[in-house]
Amino acid sequence: MTDALGPGALMVPFIADESIQLVDARNRPCGSAPRVQMRRLGFWHRATYIVVCNGRGEICVQRRTLTKEVFPGGLDLAAGGVVGAGEAVHVAARRELAEELGIRGVPLRHVLEFVHAEGGHHIFGSLFLVDHDGPLTLQAEEVADAFWLPPAEALTLEAVTPDTRQALEALLETGLLEPRS
Repeated sequence: MTDALGPGALMVPFIADESIQLVDARNRPCGSAPRVQMRRLGFWHRATYIVVCNGRGEICVQRRTLTKEVFPGGLDLAAGGVVGAGEAVHVAARRELAEELGIRGVPLRHVLEFVHAEGGHHIFGSLFLVDHDGPLTLQAEEVADAFWLPPAEALTLEAVTPDTRQALEALLETGLLEPRS
């Protein structure tokens, strides 16, 4: 048996079997649910967004794998993901950054909170910034590719996931992400 997928093979979305922290419409914890149930029923939940910046003022853009449960093959303008049951957002942000891009031991700056409620998604987002000029180690199950672009150029890309677009737009509107010289 081979693991290689030939042309025309179907990509089956993978939904991790994990317990997600649920919140009410005011972002107050109200229990937990398996990820598949949270997605299917559109429950309010928390997620982290980590914009990774290099010394040239560019951000890391990730291409999602084709097996991601939402927006397969889309472009993320931030690392991150859902917050697990009982997990603090800063802990989730560190975990996601290490898992997706292999970035560990760097200071995270919590910069803002936002709400993303469209397309059946109900998210309280916690946005962080991190400076990183070192190598990236991509998580093969979630990240197909990563590249660097100036923030304004990244926002012009067509396949950007709506929540990470909103996160970057909010960051730019606040003036917290400024081009470097």
